[in-house]
Amino acid sequence: MFLMLLGTLHASTLGINEKLGAMVPLDLTFINEKGESVTLKELMEGKPTMISLNYFRCAGICSPQLNDMAKMLGRLDLAENTDYKVLTIGFAEDEGHELAAAKRKTMLSAIQRDFVQDAWHFVIGENNSSGILADTVGFTFQKTVSPAGVVDYLHPAALIMLSPEGKVTRYLNGIEQLPFDVKMALMEAGQGKVGPTIAKNLLYCFAYDPKAKTYIFKWEKIAATVMFAIMFAFFIYLVKTSRRDDDHEHHQNKGDN
Repeated sequence: MFLMLLGTLHASTLGINEKLGAMVPLDLTFINEKGESVTLKELMEGKPTMISLNYFRCAGICSPQLNDMAKMLGRLDLAENTDYKVLTIGFAEDEGHELAAAKRKTMLSAIQRDFVQDAWHFVIGENNSSGILADTVGFTFQKTVSPAGVVDYLHPAALIMLSPEGKVTRYLNGIEQLPFDVKMALMEAGQGKVGPTIAKNLLYCFAYDPKAKTYIFKWEKIAATVMFAIMFAFFIYLVKTSRRDDDHEHHQNKGDN
């Protein structure tokens, strides 16, 4: 589950604290779908890489995000495993590689074209590697335990681009991404170029309802923005009108003289 942050944080800094230009240690080790220990460098294979951090049992936005990734990858105009790699990292301490393997199988089967399966890996942390990576890229999540002992996590949704050297080059916030935006972000990552964040408007326009487990449209914020724009435009109109009246009166007085 994710509590979308729209200005007031939940007594902490949950969300994305952007760290553009930060270097992720490539010697971090993870457990892949086969239960093997592999380094981030081995997973990336010298390619620009898009990373998502997820909770495989997540009942909130993780599944919609991964489903959108599968849809987007099916339309992405780049050669997977040649132009880029994809890495989904599980950050939950209590999840094993079997869950990662099952989720990977589901997501790969959802891609509507022939896709090089070795291009998208699902891994879990080893020796707190997921936590270290999350901290390095500024992805902040919080573990919660209900009175009944049910473990859950509050977390954001984003794609994070890494250069082949492990530099954080761009954040694409939200659960839906345009293939063109992802393509440009990957191409820039391949060149090591740091770029501005995409899809900031999602954080502003939508909020996650943890009870309904869905996104709700923040109409009151949009309405406030529209009202502010109207008031600002009206203020400019009044200023210009006042100046025209002053100029007219000034010229009229000169004519009378």
